[in-house]
Amino acid sequence: MCTECYADEDRVTPLLNPEECLKNHTQYICGTCGRCICIDRTKNGLQRWNFPFKSAAIAKLYIRTADFTMKKSCGIYEIKSASGRIFYKIFSDEAELKTYLQNNKDKTCSGKKPLFSQSRYREFPNTQVRRLSEDEALHYMDERKTRQSKR
Repeated sequence: MCTECYADEDRVTPLLNPEECLKNHTQYICGTCGRCICIDRTKNGLQRWNFPFKSAAIAKLYIRTADFTMKKSCGIYEIKSASGRIFYKIFSDEAELKTYLQNNKDKTCSGKKPLFSQSRYREFPNTQVRRLSEDEALHYMDERKTRQSKR
């Protein structure tokens, strides 16, 4: 696992349209392994890590952007809706989780402890946050395809 971005693969990207994202969104570029993670903000100021994820594994691929944005170690929590749907959300701390649950009475979190969290927040010297050039995005996608074909 990368000590900075927590991924097991340095080009893993769980996006539906990764090339479009790499070309058009601001990326957190891991200074350790070079993996790009979308850190772009919506018009409302939300980032991808603010939204629910289908699995804890996918949430783990985005948690570094939460840590970096909040400048603290965030956590992944399993949330269950009244209909039985299970999803995973990243919160900056247990107080933020508690507020979310108070505002969403149909949601619960058993244990109220994160499934994944780093023990402390760390900065890394070679991290970059910027948009990629078109050439960089295409090169990244080529590397991603090459690594996928080797599996």
